[in-house]
Amino acid sequence: MKKTLSVMLMGCMGLFATMAFAGSNREDSVARLHSSVDVLHAIMATPDNGIPEEVLSNAKCIVVVPDLVKGGFILGGKHGRGVATCRTSDGWSAPAFVSVGGGSWGLQIGVENVDLVMLVMNDQGFQHLLSSKFQLSGEGSVAAGPVGRHASAGTDWKMNTEVLSYSRSKGAFAGLTLEGAVVQEDNDSTRAIYGKHVGFRTILSGKASTPNSAAEFMRAVGNASHQARVSEAADNK
Repeated sequence: MKKTLSVMLMGCMGLFATMAFAGSNREDSVARLHSSVDVLHAIMATPDNGIPEEVLSNAKCIVVVPDLVKGGFILGGKHGRGVATCRTSDGWSAPAFVSVGGGSWGLQIGVENVDLVMLVMNDQGFQHLLSSKFQLSGEGSVAAGPVGRHASAGTDWKMNTEVLSYSRSKGAFAGLTLEGAVVQEDNDSTRAIYGKHVGFRTILSGKASTPNSAAEFMRAVGNASHQARVSEAADNK
């Protein structure tokens, strides 16, 4: 009898621990969505010092990673979790959750939290993102993005670069080098928000419905994209 009660108690404790973890993971994922909204609002609030209209309006996917941690001593590193969405024939896809990690050698002292924004600019980059895990090699796959209201005519962002990356620290945007970083799907956050496993490709291809908790994020993405396209069209007149 005591053994049975002990087994039952251990089972209940395990269930409670699982429920607590799931609840905490959901809170963290929802908070990440809200933080990503703040980053998008900041982009649009500083057009002269943010992402150029042409770049944003032509991006195929947007990835926002609030509070990317980078730094260290001698051995530097990067790690963060964020949200991605891609253009579809019906607008922007529901959000897919990603993690970004990777290391780099160099003389780095201290730790700094920055907001990371990655823009996937062409079909090749889109296919790499859909693969659920890919490394940003720097060989045409990723480059620090141009900053300002308009992209300089001398930049090659329209050419072969798959991903343009930006950092936001202390309110200022700048191009960010992310060579060697690995971007992959965040299954735990996906389950926490969608209530079940949903394939990364399924979400980013526009075949999943947007959860209520992500509605504000999707509005922010739509507004940012619309504002960039309207401003670009007005400037081209």
